[in-house]
Amino acid sequence: MLEIVFAKPAVPKSGALSVLVTEDKAALWPALDQAAPGLARALAAGEFKGKKAQSCLVLAPSETLSRVVAVGLGKEADLTPRLAEEAGGRAASALAKDAHAAVYAGGLSPELAASVAMGAVLRSWRFDRYRTKEKPEDKPKLAKLSVLTSDPAKAKAAWEKLKPVAEGIFLTRELVSEPANVLFPASMADRAKAALTPLGVKVEVLGLKELTKLGFGSMLGVSQGSANEPRMVVMQWNGAGGTKGKKAQPVCFVGKGVTFDTGGISIKPAGGMEDMKWDMAGAGAVIGAMAALAGRKAKVDAVGLVGLVENMPSGTAQRPGDVVTSYSGQTIEVLNTDAEGRLVLADVLWYAQEKFNPRFMIDLATLTGAMIVALGSEYAGMFANDDALAQQLSAAGELTGERLWRFPMGESYDKMLKSDIADMKNISGGRGAGSITAAQFIQRFTNGKTWAHLDIAGVAWGSKDTATVPKGASAFGVRLLDALVAQNFEG
Repeated sequence: MLEIVFAKPAVPKSGALSVLVTEDKAALWPALDQAAPGLARALAAGEFKGKKAQSCLVLAPSETLSRVVAVGLGKEADLTPRLAEEAGGRAASALAKDAHAAVYAGGLSPELAASVAMGAVLRSWRFDRYRTKEKPEDKPKLAKLSVLTSDPAKAKAAWEKLKPVAEGIFLTRELVSEPANVLFPASMADRAKAALTPLGVKVEVLGLKELTKLGFGSMLGVSQGSANEPRMVVMQWNGAGGTKGKKAQPVCFVGKGVTFDTGGISIKPAGGMEDMKWDMAGAGAVIGAMAALAGRKAKVDAVGLVGLVENMPSGTAQRPGDVVTSYSGQTIEVLNTDAEGRLVLADVLWYAQEKFNPRFMIDLATLTGAMIVALGSEYAGMFANDDALAQQLSAAGELTGERLWRFPMGESYDKMLKSDIADMKNISGGRGAGSITAAQFIQRFTNGKTWAHLDIAGVAWGSKDTATVPKGASAFGVRLLDALVAQNFEG
């Protein structure tokens, strides 16, 4: 992780500098004007006016500074922590090739200065574990960033609350980025336990024997074609005391963890199948969110459950037309083995509500291609049986930038899952409303518990860099769930 230090404003004697400027006060830092007299004129020639997302680079503006990057914040009245993060991310990206760098945030509050640091840290992450021949000039050099602020102590205190969330995001990004020959159900369970146990999270891993004994027929049907046995990981954080006279109701997060999805016998096209290593992004987000909550010692009782399987075609694989009996006792006719995520969630959700009686359940899953068609990569789809929970999730999404769009549900959609030989089928059989009927299927396994389903298929992986998220695994959901808890459920 990029090292962050907070210091009083002073023009660095060497290295690179980024200056954050609002549109209303487009004048630069007076001390910098003195150190580099021609800088303001150079920026003006580039038509820099401090507008949101605007930036301008000036090379060698003085005898000591290697470069100065001005980053616009937009109008001061509109400035939010998220916009400060984005500015910090843009600054870190522009300064990545400099060994020594600083960001001047002297005009911002200590809390916003901490947000600048958060954005810089998030943007600087990269997954380079398997690069053995990368040229030195292609590697980022920035390892330490000084954030210059009027109150370093308060900014550092604010940053200490954000840092555990960044660490949770990085854990998720690492898991989602790993190739499927490295990350399979058993290894993913091991890594979750290794990461969370030191933070005080109780982690229980259930294997094939335990899941078979429980009767997880829906989930085990998905995994039966793979040589890699399934796992369910149960994570408990008792930040509000756990038991006080009677068992407290925890908040509950459930993640789909298909570590590789070929589609099974209903096999996917070869083109793009390599992307299916991140079909476990929902589970990855739940693990990262649990790490964030535990890392910042959130005053909440939370439980996270992830169902981990690999969906492979083989002589033992589930066939289209098979009927399985879920943990709930309901039977499912599996018409398409590539509609497997909902089969995993069916058993894990029923276990979650039966075992923990949670206040609510939220599942996250890269569930349907139809969601990508509907929303692209800007929003995740949300389905909920409770308006209050849906509103709380939407508010958390707007705050963090992990935005949600709510979809309808209803009996007419539910009827589309009627099977001729079982309690239900796992697809509707038609081309329309694929994401909605998938949510209707999942709802049948919530047993009336307050619940929301987040289809993150379009937002779990990015094809290009953004201000705070490098190309690749986004860790969508970690900040969303953490903010949901922080805003509504910490006592």
